[in-house]
Amino acid sequence: MSSDGAVQPPAPPADEALPDAVRRRVLELAAEVLGGLPPASVPTSLAGVRKFAPARRASAGAAPLAAALERDDGFRSEVALAVRRTDPELSDALDARRVPLVADPVQVAAASYLIRQEGWQQTLQAANVQLRQRAAETLAQQDSRELVRLREELARALAQVDAARADAERQVRALTQELDDVRRELRRHRSDADRARAQAKSAQDAAQDRTTAAESEVERARLRAERAEADQASTREALEALRRADKEGRSLAGSRARLLLDTVVDAAIGLRRELGLPPVDVLPADLVTPAEAASPAAGPPAARAREDDDPARLTELLLMPQAHLVVDGYNVTKAAYGELPLADQRARLVSGLSSLAARTRAEVTCCFDGAVVEGRVVAPSARGVRVRFSAPGQSADELIRRLVRAEPPGRVVVVVSSDREVADGVRAVGARPVPSAALARLLARG
Repeated sequence: MSSDGAVQPPAPPADEALPDAVRRRVLELAAEVLGGLPPASVPTSLAGVRKFAPARRASAGAAPLAAALERDDGFRSEVALAVRRTDPELSDALDARRVPLVADPVQVAAASYLIRQEGWQQTLQAANVQLRQRAAETLAQQDSRELVRLREELARALAQVDAARADAERQVRALTQELDDVRRELRRHRSDADRARAQAKSAQDAAQDRTTAAESEVERARLRAERAEADQASTREALEALRRADKEGRSLAGSRARLLLDTVVDAAIGLRRELGLPPVDVLPADLVTPAEAASPAAGPPAARAREDDDPARLTELLLMPQAHLVVDGYNVTKAAYGELPLADQRARLVSGLSSLAARTRAEVTCCFDGAVVEGRVVAPSARGVRVRFSAPGQSADELIRRLVRAEPPGRVVVVVSSDREVADGVRAVGARPVPSAALARLLARG
């Protein structure tokens, strides 16, 4: 009931009357007040919510808090009193039924809902309308920006279409010119063919005359040959019979041998094509070492699994094509020669990596933790070694993981670090971790 005796209309339920932003603000205020109430003043329904962490009360206890604000006038009055203490100017303005023009609609709606001054429903409704207008304006601005973006994309697409059309027209002109050239060449070839056909006809007529004369001579020779052949008929028949028998014997054996040879050759060619065998470039004699040749009776050496810190394993990785070595600088130097000052540690490591890069032709990147260095430090330089310091607030471990993630899949990336977290992280993205001891031993060999 108001001060003049008028009956206030009932408050609408919080879930229906309050927009999401206003409801969140009301619950945050209620959660803050709940945490400061003495245990005796805490409503029974909010005893469990009060035990929540302060950051979770407004979210985890949203339903009990909203119900208590609707049903427990005492609790709501406590929250309203807190609003009056924290924002007295807004509270006084609401009591006077005047809302500041620059006031946040969310703050106005939340304060009106909690204080419930005279005419608070109208104030709440006006704030809700203002919030909806603001949301509509924001949506309209987003739509406008999206429309501008789509228009720009359309303009770019039209420009690409125009460029493609111009390119197509140039190609059509070039093809038309080429077609005209082909047609002229075809007409020239047809003219040459006509001349060749005329010359061939003249040659054919001359050959026909010579053929007629030759046929007459052949006929006379045939008559003479028939007389000679009559005398040798019986002898020729006998000799032909002997030759036929000998030829049939040789033909059968030769056919069998040729069939067998073709079968073996075809099978070998098919097997080589199926297996995809490359040409032979290493002969067995090339693989026999002097030690093996001197003691042929000795068996092969026993196989031995290499340790993780074996320098030979690291060398084999670096000799692979396009290998990239990423070094956790201080992780190596502090274990290998930690008695030296940091500047001397960096210089010694980078110098050794330069020699290693020259021997293996691998790409080498050495990362140092920038947080360890005080002041401005000039990075040591050496041929073939890229030196990187991590940015302020960033560790060398994160810099190493970024370098590994930047590499294309399939490339051999070797990360030298004894830090288990670094090793597990780079292994997950395809790199090969190697302990720092392996690099230290390899550099010590020179």
